[in-house]
Amino acid sequence: MNEAWRFLPVGYALSVAVETPVLLVGLSPGHNWRRRLFAGLWLTACTYPIVVLVLPALVSAGIPYLLVAETFAPVAECALFYTVFHDGRGWRDPSLWRDLGAIVLANLASFGFGEWLYS
Repeated sequence: MNEAWRFLPVGYALSVAVETPVLLVGLSPGHNWRRRLFAGLWLTACTYPIVVLVLPALVSAGIPYLLVAETFAPVAECALFYTVFHDGRGWRDPSLWRDLGAIVLANLASFGFGEWLYS
């Protein structure tokens, strides 16, 4: 079995453990606790396999993998969250920006935790 496949469940669990508390606190009050918890599990489930299994195979040696992966994950998660939970509210809605900021912060936290763990 490929090392990336072995790491996938461990990395997913660690990412969820770091990102979910950020989303529980950071997402706007319009989202109940069930939705916040769901977001912590679901968003990572959507992007983490791509970050761990797909992007390493696609990114050329000239482009830093971390740059691609750590840009892809929050952008994709923001797009998913917006598509599913923002009911057509406009870009001027402050709760939207709070939600997107929380998602980016959650991804930064898990990246920082991963880097700390790796070092």
